[in-house]
This record gives sequence, structure tokens and C-alpha cells, in this order.
Amino acid sequence: MNNRRIFLHLIAPVLVMSMLFMASCSNHADLRPVNLRTEYKHDPVIDIRQPRLSWELLSGVRGQAQTAWQVLVASSPALLSEEKADMWNSGKVYGNETNQILYTGAPLSSRDICYWKIRGWDKDGEAGPWSKAATWEMGLLETSDWQARWIGNDLTAYGKGDIYHLPPAPFFRKEAEIRPGVKKARLYVTALGIYEFEINGQRVGNDYFAPGWTDYDKRVYYQAYDVTNLVRRGTNAFGAILADGWYAGYLGYALLVRNPVVRGFYGDFPKLKAQIEIEYKNGEKEVIFTGQGWKTNHGPIIEADFLNGETYDASLEFDNWSRAGFDDALWDHATVYPAGADRLIECYPGDPVQAHSEISPVTVKPTEDGKYIFNMGQNFAGVVRLNNVKGSRGDTIIMRFGEMLHPDGSLMTENLRMARATNTYIIKGDPSGETWTPRFTFQGFQYVEVSGFRSPPDLDAITGIVLTTMTPEAGFLETDNELVNQLYSNIVWTQRSNFLEVPTDCPQRDERLGWTGDAQVFVQSATYNTDIAAFFSKWVVDLNDAQRPDNTYPIYAPAPPVRATDTYSPGWSEAGIIVPYTLFMTYGDTRIIERFWPNMLAYLRFMEDKSGGNLIYKEGSFEDISPRGGFGDWLSVGKKTPPDLLASIYFAYCASLMHEMAQAIGEESEAARFEKLAAGIRQAFQLHYTDGEGRLITNAAAYGDGAGYVDGHMGFDGHTQTAYANAIFKNMLDEYKKEIAGRHLADLIRANDNKLSTGFLGVRPLLPALSETGRSDLAYMLLLNEEYPSWLFEVVNGATTIWERWDSYIKETGFKNAGMNSFNHYAFGSVNEWMFGNMAGIKTDLPGYRRFTINPEIAEEGINFVKANYRSINGEIVSSWDKRSGQDIRFQIVVPVNTTARVAIPAKNQDSVTEAGNPLSESGYMKILGYTDGRLNLELGSGNYHFIVRNQ
Repeated sequence: MNNRRIFLHLIAPVLVMSMLFMASCSNHADLRPVNLRTEYKHDPVIDIRQPRLSWELLSGVRGQAQTAWQVLVASSPALLSEEKADMWNSGKVYGNETNQILYTGAPLSSRDICYWKIRGWDKDGEAGPWSKAATWEMGLLETSDWQARWIGNDLTAYGKGDIYHLPPAPFFRKEAEIRPGVKKARLYVTALGIYEFEINGQRVGNDYFAPGWTDYDKRVYYQAYDVTNLVRRGTNAFGAILADGWYAGYLGYALLVRNPVVRGFYGDFPKLKAQIEIEYKNGEKEVIFTGQGWKTNHGPIIEADFLNGETYDASLEFDNWSRAGFDDALWDHATVYPAGADRLIECYPGDPVQAHSEISPVTVKPTEDGKYIFNMGQNFAGVVRLNNVKGSRGDTIIMRFGEMLHPDGSLMTENLRMARATNTYIIKGDPSGETWTPRFTFQGFQYVEVSGFRSPPDLDAITGIVLTTMTPEAGFLETDNELVNQLYSNIVWTQRSNFLEVPTDCPQRDERLGWTGDAQVFVQSATYNTDIAAFFSKWVVDLNDAQRPDNTYPIYAPAPPVRATDTYSPGWSEAGIIVPYTLFMTYGDTRIIERFWPNMLAYLRFMEDKSGGNLIYKEGSFEDISPRGGFGDWLSVGKKTPPDLLASIYFAYCASLMHEMAQAIGEESEAARFEKLAAGIRQAFQLHYTDGEGRLITNAAAYGDGAGYVDGHMGFDGHTQTAYANAIFKNMLDEYKKEIAGRHLADLIRANDNKLSTGFLGVRPLLPALSETGRSDLAYMLLLNEEYPSWLFEVVNGATTIWERWDSYIKETGFKNAGMNSFNHYAFGSVNEWMFGNMAGIKTDLPGYRRFTINPEIAEEGINFVKANYRSINGEIVSSWDKRSGQDIRFQIVVPVNTTARVAIPAKNQDSVTEAGNPLSESGYMKILGYTDGRLNLELGSGNYHFIVRNQ
């Protein structure tokens, strides 16, 4: 006992010192990597031979930063250590990079599974813990990896009607023996059209409308699924259902405008290509693939089309058709087709379309003609599941969809135009009830009219299934103003509805195209709501695949020829520059610039040539396109901004963005050239389109009588809200003229009864231009206005999504232009950029938010609390302000690890500001930069800060 006491007495100081040392190390090494991703995705399958890795960092230490990093990559979890990593051990790499990290390890081969982890060294040089392991898997990198052949079943002789030609959906199946001892199984599958795949009676994956929409003549994507748990020893059944989708179905308004081709823009009928690769535990491999020996038939899906809906006859079902033992003796042999030599087959790079959530109706009301109208309470894109319906064999349930109701309570469908948008279910007579969900269509709607029920339905008779591309949620904004909160909800729901495979204009009518003008004005707003990196990276491929022979970018992408006169338009085509630049600034992505740099250079050459050496576009420069001058400030109110003036502004803006992107990829000579070009355009613009004192002018007479222009021209005038907003926002004026332009803009708003008048191209820059010229009071006035035209006018009129027109619906007068009147159209939702960037004050300074600003603009009235969360690629940013107490303003600011923020706090002086109850003082994580223009300027390192500004 005595010896033990002596030992404890001697060892105690050592233990205490050791514990203190460990605690100290733990404190200094508090740098935890999380959210490991490859090519913006968690544990993806890819076919990029040098993928990019990213991670975020967490720490409880203020001002924490990464000073070095180490990545390990191995072919198995057992090898994922410094001593054994067999694919890549980066070693200790000094630097603070946490994203766009290029894999430079061993060459990657098809089917490789790569396990990886990362650790960082903190600001004091102490190593942090290793992250949890993440993975990526390589797809099929070589053409020779594909043993599968294209198979199909030409059913185009069926389904021909007076207006629509809607063939049935073909089914395919094959059985094969699988030996015991399966180690892993992968399904690689694609289609010309869209598909669902089943193995042994179970659907593979949760994706809708795979493999996605592309220019199928240039490329088609495939998906890869881990199906190890779906295959079994013995006889296995593999099956697929195809539908026309974007490949062979109806697209856009082709039928409406009587285009010579209205469906089948890429091919007449769908085809399938799939292979299941089995690897056994003994190392042997086996491949089951489409080709000879597959059987085909058509059955219950007698119509399936995006625009026109789906018809399902349950009495024609093939029970257990995708299970082993099904008798397919009466099925036909599938036809095998050639590969198509010039078509690329690549792994799908975007996020998949999936079911986001389910919505239950809020009311159901009968109509006079025996039908029932369900109100879902929310406008959205998706389908309706019919729940437990009962009836006799042959009874028919018909579901029609609309966004609004007429005053008499009937369904408003005029805005669908030639889109039939009708789903039909024919009952087989199961006494226990039948449930059905469409597979190969979607609608945009809030109301569902259902006919065919034998008795009044309950609310649970149907369920709404929200479909969207599953872009990860990134941001959220809330205030103490419920109307503004509803506006934000409307913006999010509109983005959710229209980010469905491509960024569409609307999800309901006969259009649903990836309009480039809508996309470029909204893309920055979109970044605040969800992580759009993978989604828009995929769409930029579509956009460049669709680049026209004259090097212009089209007005929508993909670009099937749904109307011969659809070519290009200023303000739309610039999406080819603006969207890649936005991805670069938001995510630090330079690869997308490098990949499409030749395409962007070609478009800028077109813009230069089109100016005819003038560096600007004078009146009438775009009379060769339809509509004359292009779309201009689409759906503006009142006088129209000259399209050539706007085109000149976009020319300078794109040259400036090209200057920045050229610098980012090391193209210094091009950077200098574009810097000079942008300056020249601005100078020429001020000479031609201003009176020398900042007032914008134009020669309206040059446009003649306006015939062929959008809405005539209604008096083209450079002195418009849209013209000034764009000129200020896109830096077309020197500081003196910018100040004058700001006054003109404010005067125009006041002269318009303190209301906006902008259209698609003017709405994005309007509030930022007011803020930039010191009139955030007017910006708030426009935001909070509840009268037409305004954002809250839509809200008080019952909107749950953003409207295409400011006056899409007015309670007193009804619908505006019912034929082109979408109630789910995100362009006017670009105000979201100002809400996050000015109201909450979050803007990036450097690519990827490595350094950013928080400069909130405080409302004088109408809003007393704002909080915005934004998860950047470097971690979560928070900015909130709260003046509800009436005595002070409280600010919360969260700066992610490894970043810095320039913060401007409105305050009388430095002494009026405290942080966590203490007077401000400089530290390793806070620098006081000075007091200017009524704001205290700080530079903050990472941390969670709480400021109070007294006596405002």
C-alpha cells in the first residue's frame, strides 16, 4: 500500500502535465473535416479521370484556419492509412485550399472504388484528426467497357389520334442464372428516352426521368447503381420500361406554332442499353447485357408523355413481369440497333430528379358536373398518387391539372395551351383497392380535377408528390414580416418546380424549356437557396452543345428545333458567359472556365463582329432576329428599353467577366484584351447612349413604327428604370455619372407612384442599383409594396410561387393573357439576390467565399428582423440583424473556419458597439478597419459573433 502511495505521489505530476498537454494539443488541433465530396457529390460514381475533392472544416476556436492538408486515397478501407494508401498519399501540402483539390494519384481505371480521407493542420501548425472516410467510384471510362447493345420496340404505329400521337410504353425483360458467392453487382444503364429498371420485382434506385435530357445526337448519359443486394443465387429477372421522354416525345410549343416537327425531335421511339456486371468472391466476373435474347411487349402504360400526361390501364398489367419464372412466351424478341458512332456515353454529372416530398390536399369540393377539385395548397411540379381507389373493372379515373381556378370554381387550363396535362387510370377491379403513381410524366399545378369517383372522395384519396432535381439545400432566409417570408417561400418553391433536369421557364404549359434569359438573371439568386454546382455544370454542357453555327448561344438549351425562328437574343445568349462565371465565383470552379473557354471566346468574337467596329450596338443592330431586337426587357410595364442599349450593356458586362475568368485560368494576354475591350465599350456607350451628364437617351426614330418588336415598341426610351438599373449594376458609368443615374432611377420610381416597371432583364439589377446609389430606402419600399406591380402584390393575391407576369391575376379583373400566363416562373424571383446580398448583406469577395462581405442594409420600417443562413462551399455563413427591442440593434454573424469576412455594422461610433457584452478590441481574429459612412468596418476570422449596437 505504501509503495502504491509513493508511486501515485511520483506519477501524479506527470499525469497532470500529460493531461494538460493533451488538452492543449486538442485545443490547437480542433480542426475537423466534414462534408467530404467528389465533384460536388457525396460518394458518387463518376467518369472524370482527375476528379476534384472538397471538404469543410469545423472548429470551436475563433480565427481558426487550415495551414496545410493531407489526403489519402486507397483501394480499400483496410489500406486507408499513411503507411498503406495505394492510390494517393498527397503528403503534407501547405495551403488553405479545401475545395477544387485535384486528384493527382495513381491513374484511375474503370470500376475503381476509391476510399479517401483528409486531415488538416490548424493556424498553429498542429495536425487535426482524420475525417471519416468517403468514397467515389469510377464508371465505364472506355467505349470497349460496354458490351451492351441498344435494343428497342418500335410502337409508333400505335396511339395515333386526331391531335396527339402517343404510343404505349414498351417493357423489356430477360432472365439469367447467377452463381453463389456474389461480391458486388453493378447496373450501368442508359436510354434514348427515359427508363425505369427493375431486378427481381424491385425498382432500382429512386430517380425519375433518367438518364436525363441532352442533345442526344452528341451525348447521352448513363447511371450506375449498386445492385448487390437485389441479385440472388439462382435465376434472376431483369426488366425495364421505356417512355418517349425528351427523346421522342412532344417538346415545347411546337404543336402550338404548327412546327413541321412536333414530337420525336431526336428519334422516333425509345431504346435501352444496360449491363449488369457481377463480380464473385473468387475473382470471377460475369456480364448480363442488353442485346439478343431480351424479350419485349407493351401493356398497361398505353400513353406516356411529359406534356400530355400518362394513361394506365390496370387491367393490362403483367403480374410479376420482372420476377423470375414469368411466362414471356408470347412476348416478342427485342430489336437490336447499331450504336451510333458519334454519340458519347458519359456518366450523369448532375443531381438526379427525385421525389422531394409529399403534399396532402387542404380541401376537396364537388363541381356541378359530378367532378371533384382538390386544392393542394401549394403550386408545385410533380405528380399525383391515386390512393386505394375502388371500382369495377373498366371504370376510369381522369385527373386534370391547373394552377388556378376560375371565379366559378372551375379549373383554369387555358394557360396550358396545347399541353393536355391529363393522367388517366383505368381500374382493374381489385376489391381491396388500387393505388397508382405515374412514372413518366409530370405536371405543374395546385389544383386537381378528378372525375370517375363512384362516391365523394376524402382528402386522402390523392397525394401530391413533389418532383425536382435534388440540389442540396444551401440557404434559408426569414424576417418578422410574414408577407416577405411568403415571398421567399414562393421563390424557393418556384426554383424547386423549375429546376427539374434543366432550368425550365415553367413546369405546366407546352414549353418547359431551359430558357437562357431566365437562367442568367436568376442563377445568382439560385446559389443562395441550393447548391447548384452539379446541376448547372450539367446544364452548361447542354448550353455549349447547343451553341449555334454563328457562335451565339441559343435562347434555350437543350435546343430542339421547336420553332424555326428561335435563334438567339441579347440578354439570353449571355447565359453562356454569366452562368460559368457565377459557378466560378460561387464555388471557385475554374475547370468549367477552362473546358468552355474556346466556346466563350467564340461568342465574344461574335459580339465584337456584330458591333461593326463601334464597340456598341446602335439602334437597329438586331433587326435580323425574331422578335426584332430580341426579347429585350421581357414583360416590363410601360415604355420599353431599347434592346440595342441593353445589348451594349451586356456586351461590356461579358467582356468584364471574361477579363476576370481569363485571370483565373492564367490567360493573361486575354485578360488584358478583355479589360481594354470592356473599357472601350463603356466609353462608347457613354458617348452614344448618354447626354454627357448621366441621362440615358436613344434615337427612338431609328426603330420606325416598331412593327416586329415585342409589344410593338410602345415608345422605346433609354430613360427607363431598366436602363438605369442595368447601367449602374453592370458598371457602365463613371462615378459621377453613376450618381446622376441613381437620381434619375429614383425619380422614375417616384414618378411611377413609387412602383417598379421592370421586366425580366431589369428586375435583377433594380434593387441592387438602388442600394449601390444610396437608396436602399427605395429598395425596401419596392420590396414591401403590395400594389400592382410588385412582388407582394402576387402574395396578397394568393400566390405560392412566382408569376411570369406582374399582373398574371388580379382579383377584380381576372387573368391576364391566359394563353401565356405561367404562375410558376422564377425570373422575377431574382430579387432573392438582393434579399441575401443586401438585406442580409452576404456577398462573396473571392471565388468560393474564401473571403466575403457582410454589409446588411437595415430597413427603416416594415422589417425589424432578418436572418439568413448560407452554406457556402467553405461552410455555413450566418448574418442576422434584429431591432425589435427598439433600443438597440443586435447582430449575429457566423464566419466559417478557414475564411475571413469584411463586416460593416451601422453604428454611430465604435464605442456604441459591443461583442458578447464586451467593448470591441483587436485580436487575432478581429481587426478594426475604421469608421466610414456611418458604418464600423471589421475584418473577422472564423467564429460565431454577437454584436449589439446601442442607442440607434
